[in-house]
This record gives sequence, structure tokens and C-alpha cells, in this order.
Amino acid sequence: MNTTPTLQVENLVKTYGGVQAVRGVSFDVMPQTIVGLIGPNGAGKTTTFNMIAGAETPTEGRVWFDGTEITGKPTDQLYDRGIVRTFQLSHEYGKMTALENLMVAGANQPGENIFMNWIAPGAVRRRERDVHERAEDTLAFLGLTHVTNELAGNLSGGQKKLLELGRTMMTDAKLVLLDEPGAGVNPTLMLKVIDMIRRLNEERGYTFCIIEHDMDLIADLCDTVVVLAEGQVLTRGPMSDVRTDERVIDAYFGGDVV
Repeated sequence: MNTTPTLQVENLVKTYGGVQAVRGVSFDVMPQTIVGLIGPNGAGKTTTFNMIAGAETPTEGRVWFDGTEITGKPTDQLYDRGIVRTFQLSHEYGKMTALENLMVAGANQPGENIFMNWIAPGAVRRRERDVHERAEDTLAFLGLTHVTNELAGNLSGGQKKLLELGRTMMTDAKLVLLDEPGAGVNPTLMLKVIDMIRRLNEERGYTFCIIEHDMDLIADLCDTVVVLAEGQVLTRGPMSDVRTDERVIDAYFGGDVV
């Protein structure tokens, strides 16, 4: 069994001027687990995610992925290593179809290099066929075949969230950072999103770290929950313990309830 954490966050600090948004956050995410990151508004969850994903550079601290330090690496390099992030607001290409949105996310496409289209057109066509087939298979897995040729901008909030999960499936992601997958999703499709996350974890071995306001979703999915408050780790453990922790109750009801 692999005992090396997929993700190690070590004493992360982020300072803006004289304000510390994150103050020494540390936690691990083990392979093929689902970890929830929760806390009141302003607790530092999104800033922590930004530092892990390469969108912001820590003032102090380090981030490790599969035993290799990735602190401060840009987002594109982390994407190539297998770290994919989704956002609270879906970032679909609205004027492209659902199928095309997935095909764009396909990795290692030689056709992206204009010269390869001249010197190796056969290889380009073969890879395009492979990506097309994988995108169709992904839509089938997600239950979205009925919107294959629909413009992504016309999809519902829940369908867009599923499409974002599909884009991670096109990349062979090792670690998926989900930022509020339940935001803007109706209850029926929310059950579908939860089911897809669980299946990707159990059937395909994906590792997830999730920011989410919906505590029922966190309780349903997460092996471990990390609670942030005022930029620090307040506690961590199974949701059954976190729910009854007096410090957590005070943090939520002493400020803005998420």
C-alpha cells in the first residue's frame, strides 16, 4: 500500500500587505481518498486552494505532490503533472458543444503544434480519433450523451458541473481540487454529481480535495474533513467528530455561517 501522501501542505502562510489570510496551514491527502476543506467565510479555504493549485505563491510554507515539492509551480505545469482544479463558477467554453469542451481537455494532442499537421498528419488524425472516442465515452459515463451536441453555455448548472468533472477525466488527473461542486446545482443533479465523484474515486482511483458549503455533501463523500478558521487549521477528522466539536460550532456560529 502506498503510504506517501498524494498532497502534503506544510505550514502555508499567505500575507497580503499586513494581513495574514492563511496562517500556517498543514494537512495531508492520502492516495485515493476524498478530503473536505471547510470553514466559515473568510477562513482561508480559497486562498489555500489557490496556493496548492499554483494560482498564488505562498509567502511561507511548502506544497508536495507525490513526494515532489511543487511550491510556486505555475498552473500549467501542475496540470501536466496531474493536478486539476475546478471552480465554484463553471469555466466551460459556452460557444462550443459539450463534446468539444471535453475534446479540448484531451492531453498530448500533436495537432496543437501547427508543424505537426504538416510533418505527421497521420499521427494527428489518429490522436484526434482517440480523443473523440474518449470524449464520447466520458459523456456516456456522466450520463450526458443527450447533450453531446448542445452548446455548453446552454447547459444547466448541474450539467456544467458534470462537464467539469468530465474534463478532469480527459486528463488522467491524479489529484482533483473541487471548489464548491454543489454551488448552483439543483438537488436532483446534485445527487448525480455526488455519485460521479464517488465513482471516480472508487472505480478509477481519483484523489479529491473538496471545498464545499453543503455539509451533507461533505459528510456523504469525505473520508477526512479539515476545518479552517481565521486562516488556521482548527481541527481535522471524520465528519462525525467534526460536527460535534465545540470549537467548530463556535467558529461557525460565532461568525458567518457557511
